[in-house]
Amino acid sequence: MNLQKALDLLKEKGYKNTGKRETILNIFAEQQRYLTAKEVLDLMQADFPGLSFDTVYRNLALFEELGIVEATEWNGERRYRFHCGGEHHHHHIICTECGRTRTIHLCPMNAILGNPENFAITGHKFEIYGVCSDCAPGTSSARH
Repeated sequence: MNLQKALDLLKEKGYKNTGKRETILNIFAEQQRYLTAKEVLDLMQADFPGLSFDTVYRNLALFEELGIVEATEWNGERRYRFHCGGEHHHHHIICTECGRTRTIHLCPMNAILGNPENFAITGHKFEIYGVCSDCAPGTSSARH
């Protein structure tokens, strides 16, 4: 997903392109990582000082429903990022420090479960959490 596709999808589904919605989408386009609703709110405060958490959360829920963003949860917080799109099946490794992701091009479900008898798998999600080399302490490319 990118900014223009997201705006086009909103329009196609009959939703108005408000300044707040466009700002949220711009944030995801610029950040390219998982963000909490609180982080989105904090990034919007300068432009929308009276903005409520509920407004941000409602828009994130709408974007998730429309497939504009995808969500995950770690450390008890729901986090969002632009939906990575694509037609191929894949999974992610996620840095819990910066929220950036990388795609895993294999499916561990095949090794774990195979084709279970008397059960049709309709979907699954597999994520690996850790710390990327940019965020890991003691690496030469660490940002900290």
